Amino acid sequence: MQSKSHWDRIYSTKPAESVGWFQAHPQQSADLIRGTGISLSAPIIDVGGGASRLVDGLLTNGYSNLTVLDLSAAALAATKARLGTAGQAVQWLEADITSATLPAHAYELWHDRAVFHFLTSAEDRQAYVDAVLRAVKPGGHVIVATFAEDGPSQCSGLPVVRYSAGQLHAAFGAPFTLLQHEREAHRTPSGALQHFVYCHFRKS
Repeated sequence: MQSKSHWDRIYSTKPAESVGWFQAHPQQSADLIRGTGISLSAPIIDVGGGASRLVDGLLTNGYSNLTVLDLSAAALAATKARLGTAGQAVQWLEADITSATLPAHAYELWHDRAVFHFLTSAEDRQAYVDAVLRAVKPGGHVIVATFAEDGPSQCSGLPVVRYSAGQLHAAFGAPFTLLQHEREAHRTPSGALQHFVYCHFRKS
């Protein structure tokens, strides 16, 4: 996993609205979460969601058991400041997902947009999958989005791994059933087009 200092520097020196992965309204993620049919009180974790606007929308839509995990304290601080008192309902975790110790079977839904593709070593990818296996309830939902095969080969100056839906499913392995996959053409704040693939898995 890339260093905490790299991401703290990004979020300390650039407005969150200017970074390439920014979405004013993370609609695709919100729609996939709603489509699972989980209850509004179901425990959800957004991995790498430090400066994302997803938590804003989930709170507005009535989801009440939210955890946001990010490597960057600066990213988490920006979102806490933006949400104000509404952020008191969220659990905030500053951690590296490849080494974090999450509670067992704590979450009904795991969401990640654009963390997994930064894991370029097999060891980090396995550590991530192990974290999912530990933290998600049996039968729980896992929604992961990465750059698609025709997406960028780098992001924020760092190398990434691009995936098809089949390749992403293979990276997670047999304990996960692929229920759905979608593509997204994301327009960055600078106007560039980035292609993502979203996979919705169920943990067996």
